[in-house]
Order: sequence, then structure tokens, then C-alpha cells
Amino acid sequence: MQNSLFQDRVKALKAHHEELLSRKNEPVEWGNGIYTKYKNPIVTADHTPLTWRYDFCEKDNPHLMQRIMMNATLNSGAIKWNGKYVIVVRVEGADRKSFFAVAESPNGIDNFRFWEEPITMPEDVVPATNVYDMRLTAHEDGWVYGIFCAERHDDSQPGDLSAATATAGIARTKDLVRWERLPDLKARSQQRNVVLHPEFVDGKYAFYTRPQDGFIDTGSGGGIGWALVDDIAHAEVREEKIINARHYHTIMEVKNGEGPHPIKTDKGWLHLAHGVRGCASGLRYVLYMYMTALDDPTRVIARPGGYFLVPEGWEYIGDVMNVVFANGWIADDDGKVFIYYASSDTRMHVATSTIDQLVDYCMNTPEDGLSTANSVETIKKLIAKNRES
Repeated sequence: MQNSLFQDRVKALKAHHEELLSRKNEPVEWGNGIYTKYKNPIVTADHTPLTWRYDFCEKDNPHLMQRIMMNATLNSGAIKWNGKYVIVVRVEGADRKSFFAVAESPNGIDNFRFWEEPITMPEDVVPATNVYDMRLTAHEDGWVYGIFCAERHDDSQPGDLSAATATAGIARTKDLVRWERLPDLKARSQQRNVVLHPEFVDGKYAFYTRPQDGFIDTGSGGGIGWALVDDIAHAEVREEKIINARHYHTIMEVKNGEGPHPIKTDKGWLHLAHGVRGCASGLRYVLYMYMTALDDPTRVIARPGGYFLVPEGWEYIGDVMNVVFANGWIADDDGKVFIYYASSDTRMHVATSTIDQLVDYCMNTPEDGLSTANSVETIKKLIAKNRES
């Protein structure tokens, strides 16, 4: 029988947890007019269920310690599911292993609660040490696909415990609970940030890819790629072309990658991606946008210059500083868009916008002129226009 002191501590712990889960989120004032950020993160390590972390048997855990600690919640895929806003969160434990878990909210901006258990993801033929960063695609073939990174040690370098390989894991589901694991995507290069297009293209499955020479370095990989696959149950990249290239002295000179799958609008496909550049403090990850044509998703029709969203204030601080990353967004039927992004590999946030705002941003923001002189001329054109208005 539990003593009253232990019971009181458990009761207080659960009350504190419920207070966190039910906390109302509020918009941040004075944004940029493109989107609205919210004051509180929507999911943190503290949001994970207490039953994942504590043994509530007093005999076995008299000090009420966390037996399994959670380190971070980040890089979540997103989907509207049974009227709820659902994210498949990358949860990272204190042991550095990531796993997938579903959290849902009634309104998309607060009150996110995890489902009872994490996702049990079946293994590929070769088991992965770590899996993370799932992109969700409700494909026109009737399945919901999860495309994620599967990491394994690079056994060709047995003496290097940091040597790793990255492949794109593929799984599908009809209920977000039971998942069928398909073979990993085959490609000539390592692949991370792979995304499945939601529609068939020429009767084939279409993938946004990110070819790279190594686990971290893109090397000769030129940017965001595109590949068509005949059979997703035996997916292989045979031909790959770059549709969104990297450039010197830009937000994506080191690497870039597709975020969630693009949103279809009457003006074209809206794309959200991340760009990486080097700086004195390391690598800086930001989000940017571009658009492609409806009749040809590989043809870029708008490329607003610079970043779209960056870490601000305390978003800058975390496990991996100076990073924002997004691989999930939800577009409602009324045109509202919920952008789910992680800051500094630590916590999840939401920003809201609309299809109209995002299309306007993409279509009417000047491109990067790729030099100081061109940037100044672009600013001067805006100044002149404002003089005349």
C-alpha cells in the first residue's frame, strides 16, 4: 500500500503535467505580416506522458525518479486526422535514440497530447540504429506514407564510431497506429530529407530527394532533387535531377532540403524547405519557400530571396543552437496553414498563415540577386515605388 506522502507527490506531479498540457497559447504581436508565431512551444520533452518516464510503483521507485528521461521533441510530420491536428513527433530520449510518437490537438496551436504509446516501427531487412524526421504524405493511392531518415553505422569504417550512413526509410499506414515497413529507398548516394509528392506524376511515385556524398556533407549534391519511381514497394532512384539548387553566399550554400510535401494551390505548388550556411558559431539552419508549376512540379515559378523563418529570441538556444527545421504543415479547407517547426533541435512550435499570404509572399518577394550591388538596387526600387505611392 502506498503511503500518503508518495501519493501526494504523484498527485502534484500529475497536476503540474496537466497544467502544462492545457496551457493556452497566444499569438506573438508585431510579426512580419507573412505568418504569426505563438508564444509557447506546442510540444516539449516535458509534454511526453508521465507513464513513459516514471515508475509509479512506490516499492520499486520510492524516490519518484524518472526512470526513462526524455531529451527533446522535434522535427514533426503533420496531418489533419479525424478532425484533429496531428503531428508525428521525433522524440529523443536521454540515450540519444529517437522514436516516433503521435500527438494531437483540437485546434492546432495548443493542448497537444500524446497517444498512449509510441509508434512501433517495423525494421527494414537491415535494422537501423536510429530513425527520425518523418514526413507524412496522404497519397492519392489511399495510403498515408511516412518517409524518414534511417541511420546506421558505416561498417566500412570500423574504427570510427561517428561514421554513419543515411537512407530514406519508407512506411505506410491506414490508421497511424499499425505501420507496414517497405524497403528503404535505393539510391547511388546517401539520402536524407526525402519527401513523397502527394500525387502520381506520369503514373509514377515522385520523390523530392537530397543527394549527398556523406552522412553530413552534401559534397557534390547540388540541392533538392526529383526522382520518379515505378514501384514504391521496391523504390529505387535511377534518374535524379536538381530542381532547387544551392548557391554561394546564400542561406543555402552548405545544403538545403525539402521540408514537408508541397501544398497544392490554384497558383502552383507551395514548397517549404530548409537552408544551411556556415557561420562563426557553426551551421545556421533557416526556413525558406519556393513555388513550382502545377503542370510540372519540377519547374520553379517563384523563388523569394532570403529566409522565410529563423530562430528568434530563446528559439536560438537548445541542443543544437541557431536552428529551425520543419517537416510538417497542415492546410485547412478554409485556407489557413499551420506550420510546425522545431527550434534548436529541442522543442516544437507552430506558426500560422494562409494560402493567400504564402502565395503572395512567394510571388511578390524579390529574388536573391546573388550580390550586394543587386540587393541594393532591389531596395532602391522599393524606395522609389513608395515615393510614388
